[in-house]
Amino acid sequence: MRVRISPLLRSAPAVVRTRWLSFTLLSSAVLLGVSASVCALEVPQPGPDSKLQPDVPQGEVTKRSFASSQIFPGTVRDYWVYVPKRRAQAAQERPANLLVFQDGGGYVKPDGAARATIVLDNLIAKGELPPTVAVFVNAGAIPGAKPGAATRSNRSFEYDSLGDRYVRFLLEELLPEALAGLNITADPAGRGMVGGSSGGICAFTAAWERPDQFGKVLSSIGSFTNIRGGYDYPALVRKSKSEPKGLRVWLQEGESDVNNLFGHWPLSNRDMDAALEFAGYPHHLEMTGGGHSGQAAGALLPEALRWLFSSEKSSEKSTAKP
Repeated sequence: MRVRISPLLRSAPAVVRTRWLSFTLLSSAVLLGVSASVCALEVPQPGPDSKLQPDVPQGEVTKRSFASSQIFPGTVRDYWVYVPKRRAQAAQERPANLLVFQDGGGYVKPDGAARATIVLDNLIAKGELPPTVAVFVNAGAIPGAKPGAATRSNRSFEYDSLGDRYVRFLLEELLPEALAGLNITADPAGRGMVGGSSGGICAFTAAWERPDQFGKVLSSIGSFTNIRGGYDYPALVRKSKSEPKGLRVWLQEGESDVNNLFGHWPLSNRDMDAALEFAGYPHHLEMTGGGHSGQAAGALLPEALRWLFSSEKSSEKSTAKP
């Protein structure tokens, strides 16, 4: 059963929508003679768009390293640049769209949960996504100062912090190097940020701080919690109602996601959904089975990208099948 919330119910408070959804799922389970204890949302599985297709040309992926940041001094990181096949052959065509993936090493793996380059190949080949260049960026790491000393991750500082430091790092330091020689659109409607968990809130923060550069956000199991102040976002989004930023936002969250000292991930994402609704942003919340995992987000990547770059302006919420 796939549940779509009616336009009338969309205007209701988030708590009303949640109670309606719970009642609907429970009622369906009772009518079908199913125990409520097993009436859980499903975890989506990868479809054809996430698998290699024999007739679809594969884009070019180049791995590089970056170790000269002044904004995050001392950090080193790997990144990958994906260029679709036809774009590589005809660099003077219309400017390509741009996607920037946080925790890029996971997204770029052809056998990973997202298989992002395969998804991009398939959607571009079918004309369901404009030619798109993608940059997959790992979080920075700081090597140990002495031989044998452990490397320190800079991920939480870069991803969970509010403010414009990370997006400045992208725009001023990494992307000029990564995109050198490529014809990329300057229109924020053709430029998006993608990430999961801390990378999800990072994707939103970058677009929130620089909507003139990034107009699309794909956040899965986003950490809009009190790791480094991310729980402020619902209030900030609501306050922007009179002057909304030009963002289109896809959220995905697992019903069994984390509930710990920093916050409750499902409630935090529902709070973001309600704030985006209140402030009038085009957005979509996809509630799925599963917890703090990239499996559902990876399987939904084709659908999310189609929605983000479609011309549809309405907001909608849905749940995976119970």
